[in-house]
Amino acid sequence: MAGLFQDRIGTMIQGIHPIWQALLASLFTWGVTALGAAVVFVLHPHSKKVLDVSLGFAAGVMTAASFWSLLAPAIEIAESKVGVWAFLPVAIGFALGAAFVFGADHLMPSCGFTDASVVEMMRKGIIPQRDTEVELTAKEEEGSVEVADALRRRRRGGHSRTLDESGVDHRSVGSSEHELAVSWRRIFLLIVAVTVHNIPEGLAVGVGFGSIGKTESATFRTAFNLALGIGLQNFPEGLAVSLPLAGFGYSKMLAFWYGQLSGMVEPIAALAGASAVIVSEPILPYALAFAAGAMIYVVVDDIIPEAQRNGNGKLASFGAIVGFIVMMCLDVGLG
Repeated sequence: MAGLFQDRIGTMIQGIHPIWQALLASLFTWGVTALGAAVVFVLHPHSKKVLDVSLGFAAGVMTAASFWSLLAPAIEIAESKVGVWAFLPVAIGFALGAAFVFGADHLMPSCGFTDASVVEMMRKGIIPQRDTEVELTAKEEEGSVEVADALRRRRRGGHSRTLDESGVDHRSVGSSEHELAVSWRRIFLLIVAVTVHNIPEGLAVGVGFGSIGKTESATFRTAFNLALGIGLQNFPEGLAVSLPLAGFGYSKMLAFWYGQLSGMVEPIAALAGASAVIVSEPILPYALAFAAGAMIYVVVDDIIPEAQRNGNGKLASFGAIVGFIVMMCLDVGLG
């Protein structure tokens, strides 16, 4: 059945230019990413438990993808180029990927993404607000109505919290704002990591079609199978972005938008790979390992701590195991 499907699709696109083949194949991989992100429309993720499970699932998917989709092919390609020194380009790429996310995380405040600026952008609608942020803003706006009650509590000496004349507990608000900003940055880095991971995958699709006929193993069927495998394993990756966003409080439409957006880079990368296959093939091990380093850093430094923050660590671990198994089965089964 799968062979019949491949033959029919292959007959349709086999006669066109490799660049157009790469574009069509990468549009398929992007479409599957969007399909995975669309699953958020049939789920009800608005609870801390669902958010933490989905973050764990994302961590598992990203960890498995880092090895089977990125590091393993990077090592294989490097071995064919430099033999026993194959570890060197992979290690360099991995370290650069981790350093990239580390640098992005630390540069965000200098680019204006401080805790206060993030919360202010949420209030202005530049960054969409989750339900808790709306409640926080409403609470501050209602503070002016509670002046009399606040002053009466202070006169009676019953003021265990730090209240100003508006009756707003600024220590509580400040703590909440900091937590919201930290959570938002972690979700943002999740999107960045998955997007960066999709760049070398798109590049691989482009190289696969652009190199058809250059070697005995570089055939249309090999390139087609590569695109099919990458596309199908993109399904849980789209969900891994959209589900945490929806659980974080964003609308399902916005969560879907960012989920599919993470795969939009694949057609661009595929065109680049097919157009410059001679240049891109040698750097492919670096690019694949770079994406793996970025993903693993985000998993360890951001996603796991965020998933553990609400006391649902066991559920998050369960989600991580499920995500890892799903991604492993897709990568190994289609690889």
